[in-house]
Amino acid sequence: RLDQTPGLKEAVAALLPLVNAHKSDFKPQEIANLLWAIAKLGELIELNVVTSTFESLLSRISKNLQFSQKEISMSLWGVMVCCARLFLDSNANKNNLFEKHMDDLFIRLENTSPDNGDDQSIITMAASWLGRTCSVVRHYQTIISKNQVDFRDQLKSSIPALTIEEEKCLNLLPPVDLLLPDHNMVIEIQGPSHYVGGDFKTRNGSTLLKIALLQKAGFEVIEIPTNQLLSNDLMKPYIDQIKIRVSIPPQGHDTVSLKRGWTDAAYVTGEDI
Repeated sequence: RLDQTPGLKEAVAALLPLVNAHKSDFKPQEIANLLWAIAKLGELIELNVVTSTFESLLSRISKNLQFSQKEISMSLWGVMVCCARLFLDSNANKNNLFEKHMDDLFIRLENTSPDNGDDQSIITMAASWLGRTCSVVRHYQTIISKNQVDFRDQLKSSIPALTIEEEKCLNLLPPVDLLLPDHNMVIEIQGPSHYVGGDFKTRNGSTLLKIALLQKAGFEVIEIPTNQLLSNDLMKPYIDQIKIRVSIPPQGHDTVSLKRGWTDAAYVTGEDI
């Protein structure tokens, strides 16, 4: 809910100092829960706070070989989200230490031969990030939303020659909404579940990780929040920007200015993964 986001941010700000103060007392499950929860909150927590908290908690994991498969899986996902945030922030100092932890956790999880879908998905994403081969083949369910269909139809109507593919899995990653294969471009139609509190501003960890993995694999990613797809007039600036990117001049409309990628509500930088 939109009205919950400010209160959640205040609660997190009050709790995180306690995490650092009591980190030496945390059990493996508590460490895994914290890494997962902090990562899940995505952009709600400032990146420098995330990295400092992760550094202190990850040192505990590397020294403890008693983590269960579930605890390793949750920790690995959290570290991937942290790496994704660093990757997407051009001003951040890249920290190879986190990728080292990612690699160590990947090996530990892979050696447990996980048989549930969530852990298999985490392994395939980590393998993609690290450039490793992966023995797991993850099969994903695909769901095509009405917003996705409406935008695809509008895009196809505006650019009839454009090749558009839907729900494609790229590099063993979860399926993307729309793919323009001739232009190495992915379009993600982002509903409220992609944002903390559904506020259409604060992207959660799952969304950030998927965007970073796709960019790392060489795709341009265009995120379009569904609150910008309520009418053809709202869609049109996005269509015009795609026309620019595929070298087709837009007709009869002023294009939106490029701030943070597209407009304040769309980022060139997401479905939960």
